[in-house]
Amino acid sequence: MLTFLGFLMIFIFMILIMNKKMTPLTALVIVPVTIALLAGFGPQLGDMMKNGVKEIALTGVMLIFAILYFSLMIDTGLFEPLVNIILKAVGDNPIKTTIGTAVLTALVSLDGDGSSTYLIVVAAMLPLYKRQGMNPLILTCIIMLAGQIMNILPWGGPTARVMSSLKLGHTEIFVPMIPIMSIGILWVIFVAYLLGRREKIRIAKHGKFTGYNTNDIIGEADPKLRRPKLILINLALTITLLVVMILDIVPLGIAFMIAFCIASIINYPKLKDQQKIISKHAGNALSVAGMIFGAGIFTGILNGSGIMQAMGNSMIEIVPKSWGGYMNIVTALFSIPFTFFLSNDAYYFGILPIIVATGHQLGISPEVLGRASLIGQGSHLLSPLVPSTYLLVSLAGVEFSDHLKYTLKWAIGSSVIMLLSALILGII
Repeated sequence: MLTFLGFLMIFIFMILIMNKKMTPLTALVIVPVTIALLAGFGPQLGDMMKNGVKEIALTGVMLIFAILYFSLMIDTGLFEPLVNIILKAVGDNPIKTTIGTAVLTALVSLDGDGSSTYLIVVAAMLPLYKRQGMNPLILTCIIMLAGQIMNILPWGGPTARVMSSLKLGHTEIFVPMIPIMSIGILWVIFVAYLLGRREKIRIAKHGKFTGYNTNDIIGEADPKLRRPKLILINLALTITLLVVMILDIVPLGIAFMIAFCIASIINYPKLKDQQKIISKHAGNALSVAGMIFGAGIFTGILNGSGIMQAMGNSMIEIVPKSWGGYMNIVTALFSIPFTFFLSNDAYYFGILPIIVATGHQLGISPEVLGRASLIGQGSHLLSPLVPSTYLLVSLAGVEFSDHLKYTLKWAIGSSVIMLLSALILGII
């Protein structure tokens, strides 16, 4: 019954947002609360939601001030030189722009933090997409495809969870995955080429895309907010912030909070200008934070009610016993829906140990199954349970449902390419 309720919850959520009957925020809150009440979890519901919001609170704070900080830096013109350099390199060529997006995302993703990657790459590339009249869904698609591959880095999250769960080191899990990641990035560059070529043809036939959202991170440019004389100071502050983030000196949310306050004072000493900056970007920050806390309620109910664990156990049970000899392939294939419908914590700490215990009886080593479980990361970030995805779509000014429909087939393609590569190279 719990498994049925879990899939029903996610199914209703997906239907509502893909048909645009509800916003992601309202669906994230209303759907799980309604189903939990109907299932008799009313007395425990308050604690479940509170625990879910607690788990995600620091992430929500970080994203609020990260958006405010990078939005302020865009207003000051910090990214203008970078945009101009990239524009000179790619020209008025959508193909070069999409390939550049893939390469830039892969490079920025080396820090292992998806949220900062989205902020930096969207800030740098969205102006180019606007100037060339390209569909911003292409931008979010390519960023997510590249980000999902780079998410396998040991400091990115999933691999660290595998190593911790199975008590293995990076030499057994991550190092053998490097060729798979390389092939995955080449696949993303190929997809970027296809999408760029298709967009170039579309622009030639039908003209430039004009349906941009004025509430994206770039917004409406205000020349009065430019601070060209302070560009070196702003650059130094931003680099310092990134160093603090990489070295994990203080919690990231606190770092962005302090950096935003310092940047506000330096660039806009007058109180009314500081208030103008906050007012201008508060809507964008609030919309993202709202969805983040909504996702906390969603996952809090899934975890607190035991639904998520039940879903995972039920999915394992449907695998026929006769498939045991192919547990490595089964694990890789099932990691795609597992990591989409479950959180990484639920999968890697709750489900993967059960898979490994089964594999041990069949003579399949834990490191093989650990590596196989990472194949699904090619589609993981599209899950409605991943908070940072809502940040990406909000920054680019696109609907989550549109992004999901546009990107899903390419994301599944990434997982398939990684699976075939892993089998051919003997990684799993």
